[in-house]
Amino acid sequence: MHSFLYLASQSPRRQELLTQLGVRFELLLPSSDENAEAIEAPLANENARAYVERVTLAKCDAALQRWAKRNLPWAPILCADTTVSLPNSDAAQILGKASDAADAERILRLLSGQTHQVLTAIALLPQQSAKPISLVQVSEVEFMPLSDNLIKAYIASQEPYGKAGAYGIQGLGSAFIRRIVGSYSGIMGLPLFEMATLLQQAGVSFTLTPEIANQA
Repeated sequence: MHSFLYLASQSPRRQELLTQLGVRFELLLPSSDENAEAIEAPLANENARAYVERVTLAKCDAALQRWAKRNLPWAPILCADTTVSLPNSDAAQILGKASDAADAERILRLLSGQTHQVLTAIALLPQQSAKPISLVQVSEVEFMPLSDNLIKAYIASQEPYGKAGAYGIQGLGSAFIRRIVGSYSGIMGLPLFEMATLLQQAGVSFTLTPEIANQA
C-alpha cells in the first residue's frame, strides 16, 4: 500500500479535493524548461472526450519523465484534465481556459441559457512500467441566460481566468447554474467517487481505505 501519491497539477481545487479524501500527496510540477501549455492545445477536429483523454495521458507521460529526472522515491502519479463542451456544436466542442477578457466573454455567451458538459479525465500511474488507470467523468450543467452586464461583472471579478469554460462552480459562477446532473467534484476538477475507485486499484491509502475495502 502506498502512503502518498504525486499530483502533477497546479490546480488548488484538485489539491483541496484530495485533502478532502484524506490523500497524502506531493506536487510534481513542470520545471521552467517544460512547455506544459503545449500539451493542452486541441488537435484539429478533436472532440471533447478524446481531447481530455489524450491530454491527461500526455500529462502522465511528462510527469513520469519529470519524476525520473528528479531522482525521487516512487509513488503513484496522478494527472487530470477538465474541459467544457457544448454537445453537437463544432464551434464549441472544446471550451478551455479563457486567454483574455474577450475570450472569456465569448465562452460565457456560448454557455448562456444552454446545457453544457463538463468532462474530467483522471489517470493514475500505479507503477513505473504499468499503464495508467484512467477514466472520464461527464456531468451536465444548465446555465441561466446571462445578460451583458452580468457577463461583464463576472469577468471583472477575475474568477473566469484559469478555469475551463471560463467559470468556477465553487465561486461566483455557482449563481449561474440552474441544474447539475453528475458530479459536483468532477465539475471542480476531480470526481471523488471515481477517484476513490482508482486509489483502491492503485493501492494508495486514504482516510476510508479500510472501511471501503471491507465493503467490497
